[in-house]
Amino acid sequence: SISHFLLLPLADTRQLQLLHLCLLLGISLAALLANGLIISAVACGHHLHSPMFFFLLNLALTDLGSICTTVPKAMHNSLWDTRDISYTGCAAQVFFFLLFISAEYFLLTIMCYDRSVSICKPLHYGTLLGSRACAHMAAAAWASAFLYALMHTANTFSLPLCQGNALGQFFCEIPHILKLSCSKSYLREIWLLVFSAHLVSGCFVFIVFSYVQIFRAVLRIPSEQGWHKAFSTCLPHLAVVSLFLSTALFAYLKPPSMSSPSLDLVVSVLYSVVPPALNPLIYRLRYQELKDALRKM
Repeated sequence: SISHFLLLPLADTRQLQLLHLCLLLGISLAALLANGLIISAVACGHHLHSPMFFFLLNLALTDLGSICTTVPKAMHNSLWDTRDISYTGCAAQVFFFLLFISAEYFLLTIMCYDRSVSICKPLHYGTLLGSRACAHMAAAAWASAFLYALMHTANTFSLPLCQGNALGQFFCEIPHILKLSCSKSYLREIWLLVFSAHLVSGCFVFIVFSYVQIFRAVLRIPSEQGWHKAFSTCLPHLAVVSLFLSTALFAYLKPPSMSSPSLDLVVSVLYSVVPPALNPLIYRLRYQELKDALRKM
């Protein structure tokens, strides 16, 4: 019977709400501009039509999508001093946030494979990562993310909610919705969370294994210039993966004793708003081809 939810306000006073509104507006505009420039540069620059930049374009799309899913509603509520979000709006927000976040994680895993092949098997790079193979891998990442988000969203919003409608988060998120569910009605979601943990762990193990292979291959390169070239292509991806995983893991695995509304709000902003704005900067600073293309634009 719930028709709407109440989101957590960004601040208690009107002045702080407007301040947070300005901060979110600045971060979101920077993310939109930076990711939009990367998408335009890769799409228009023929010399950037390589597997690495193709996956980078898809990664920029996920960053755009994730920040456009959560931030506009938070800014709207701060501007008009309200907390409401409709039931269908909340379901849509959960679905799209899960879609873009999971697609980003899958794409980062694929990009790790791309870096591993380019360094460990450079002679087979064109064969293993042709245009058709890259398109299939990107499509598989998006399709898996779509099914993953649909499964979680359908299961979460099929649960009966009997603990009110106030969420302790500035956007709709599954753990906070589960707190509103009736007793024993969340067991199905726990099984899905166990499946999610195995999926995340599998991708993480693949990333770690790939980087072990990369570092072993780099250490066998005789010249210092070869070392520098190999590390310069891997460091941006490693930095983005570290930023993504560290903020997300801290948000979901921090001890309950550390939990408080203000800390949860800061952490949620760190893993949902900050990475989409920083990822383009990390890649722009490290890839000279991308810097040249952006300068020409």
